[in-house]
Amino acid sequence: MTGAGQVLVLAGRFDPTCDLVVEELNRRAVPVFRADMAEFPLRLTLAANLSGDRWDGTLANARRTLDLASVRSVYYRRPARPKFPEEMSPEARSIAETEARRGFGGLLAALPCRWLSPPGSAADAEYKPLQLRVAAEAGLDVPRTLITNDPQAARDFADRIGGSVVYKPFFPVRGTVPGRGQTVAVYTSLVQPQDLPHPDIATTAHLFQEWVPKAHEVRLTAVGGRIFAAEIHAASAAGRIDWRSDYDSHTYRICEPPPDVAAGVLAMLDRLGLPYGAFDFVVTPEGEWRFLEVNPSGQYGFIEQATGLPITGAICDYLEGTGG
Repeated sequence: MTGAGQVLVLAGRFDPTCDLVVEELNRRAVPVFRADMAEFPLRLTLAANLSGDRWDGTLANARRTLDLASVRSVYYRRPARPKFPEEMSPEARSIAETEARRGFGGLLAALPCRWLSPPGSAADAEYKPLQLRVAAEAGLDVPRTLITNDPQAARDFADRIGGSVVYKPFFPVRGTVPGRGQTVAVYTSLVQPQDLPHPDIATTAHLFQEWVPKAHEVRLTAVGGRIFAAEIHAASAAGRIDWRSDYDSHTYRICEPPPDVAAGVLAMLDRLGLPYGAFDFVVTPEGEWRFLEVNPSGQYGFIEQATGLPITGAICDYLEGTGG
């Protein structure tokens, strides 16, 4: 979709990555209406009528009013959940949240415009078992993987691997230590075969993968068919296991993925129904690219800042309808 129209930005109030996109759209004189789902229904008012085969109406806050018919695209980046009056009972709050998701969210989904990224497709892609299967189908090289709650199965897997394995949470785990106010996060961790079986594995689903030797890692960001890749060289022991655990130790270098990897990335996004993905790869000392994961709403600002790769511009091109 090209031509005039507003970009509806749905994101958390404090989101530096989203700020980059809004600032660039403003620089291009593209009209933007930014809101967070958390503003509905207390600070965001919706009124829409079905007129023929399309919805007409408005979305308004204390500052501005958006004509729904003018929306050319939606930038959807981790908006918070709707918030309701404190005095509502838990039962009423639960019903109201469901109605907000089905009504407000459903109306947005019915707008005839492009999304980056479609919420349903992005939510499905968050499932690591699904993305690992799709990556393999798309021709990417995926490490051997086990999902289990059986401690002995974990030990058997490590024995088959014949060396160290890694444990990964299925979704980012962050929290605060009670009584200390200390923020903690669970990152990828090395597990030695002698530490298995471990009884805690029986408490829930766990994901184990073979440990892949690293020359370095790559964050590859794909937007509307365009690919931007940067090597990540971590200088600390923790960073070499999971680079997210020690950003301060990194150096970055722009790189080009092999043609088969680039083709696999684009095929994977097509199968997942996504215009955007932040991919993580390990590059072995032999130069092989091994797929780790894709984040359908992953951060990219730190890569752009370090390398100058024009990722924000590519996102704005897509939202304007001039790219992808």
